[in-house]
Amino acid sequence: MAQNNDEVLRLLRRIKNGEISPEAAAGLITEGSFTDLGYAKVDHHRALRQGVGEVIYGQGKTKEQIAGILQNMGEAGARNVLVTRIGQDTADFLQKEGIELGYHAVPRLAVALPGPGKKRVGKIVIASGGTSDMAVCEEAALTAETLGNEVCRLYDVGVAGLHRLLSRLETLQSARVVVAVAGMEGALASVIGGLVSCPVIAVPTSVGYGANFGGLAALLSMLNSCSAGVSVVNIDNGFGAGFLASRINQVGGRGGEEDG
Repeated sequence: MAQNNDEVLRLLRRIKNGEISPEAAAGLITEGSFTDLGYAKVDHHRALRQGVGEVIYGQGKTKEQIAGILQNMGEAGARNVLVTRIGQDTADFLQKEGIELGYHAVPRLAVALPGPGKKRVGKIVIASGGTSDMAVCEEAALTAETLGNEVCRLYDVGVAGLHRLLSRLETLQSARVVVAVAGMEGALASVIGGLVSCPVIAVPTSVGYGANFGGLAALLSMLNSCSAGVSVVNIDNGFGAGFLASRINQVGGRGGEEDG
């Protein structure tokens, strides 16, 4: 069963050398493309299609379901699997089940089944309006790092003290992509968009008082940004921002998708 691009290349070389027929090779590629566990259909060929294996969205899944998915992925050779939105109790349970992982409490994210890390390339800057946005920032940063990107964190550089952001202007302008994470009125993304020549990914957060409406005010501000080159992901979607930033930073390279 072909699991990654390296295995596909080896298979193609075997076809070229006459060691295997194209029909037999097609069977190997399609064989076991996913495993049906009843509660989940684990996609083993996502890395073939998108360059990065399946990511597990932990919220709403039981500890046992997450363990079963990870065990199946591990048996198929998956490594460095992102598991988002899980608590410490779930991480502890997974470890008791013999699943090795590194857990990060602030973003509630784990990297399971550790293997050789990808060489980190390019430069992604993650900037936050305030310290309260750090959970979303870290979800984005750890996602991007796991996918093989160099990440620079600039936290608490919001517009209430613009000099803090401007003091790091050189860092911002050296990035290939900037992720701007902010709650309240969400102005940070527009400000950064007017200072850099690279793409900006805006992440509205649910941080703010009543009229913030759980992040809706920041979302609408970012969608209405007058700065060109600003794209917007969903409220509190650090994973989506980190993943998209990786795609931009590694144009022509690899990618993936989160399992819902």
